Amino acid sequence: MVLALLVCGAVVLLVLVGLFVFGLRRRLLQRSGGTFDCSLRWDVPDTGDAEPDGKGWVYGVARYNGDRVDWFRVFSYAPRPRRAMERGAIEVLARRMPTGEEELALLSGQVVLACSLGGVRVELAMSEDALTGFLAWLEAAPPGQRVNVA
Repeated sequence: MVLALLVCGAVVLLVLVGLFVFGLRRRLLQRSGGTFDCSLRWDVPDTGDAEPDGKGWVYGVARYNGDRVDWFRVFSYAPRPRRAMERGAIEVLARRMPTGEEELALLSGQVVLACSLGGVRVELAMSEDALTGFLAWLEAAPPGQRVNVA
């Protein structure tokens, strides 16, 4: 009986520590500012006019870091970004509202931005406010740098 209580207590403690570390990591990412909620879908096949499915979306946090945007998975303990997107390599292809199953996979009120990043098709989903800031950041490239905003 005592052993079962110790095991249950240890499991509860581990779960609480894990949740605390998730929260702490997110606070550390956000403390430098310039962060926004951003879901990402990497290497998306071009479906033409077909309705996109909700598969492949990963919830994350993006952070501006000079001339690049670092993207971190929310449900990860990794201190380093999962993806780093250079400003000069991002080409905006289209903007659209989520449709079909995507509406369930994404946070409400998000807009999907289709981009090309070095030949790889990427979709970013973010709020309207974050989208305005992201597009302004893209257009604010230093003189002589290529800007690819549709």
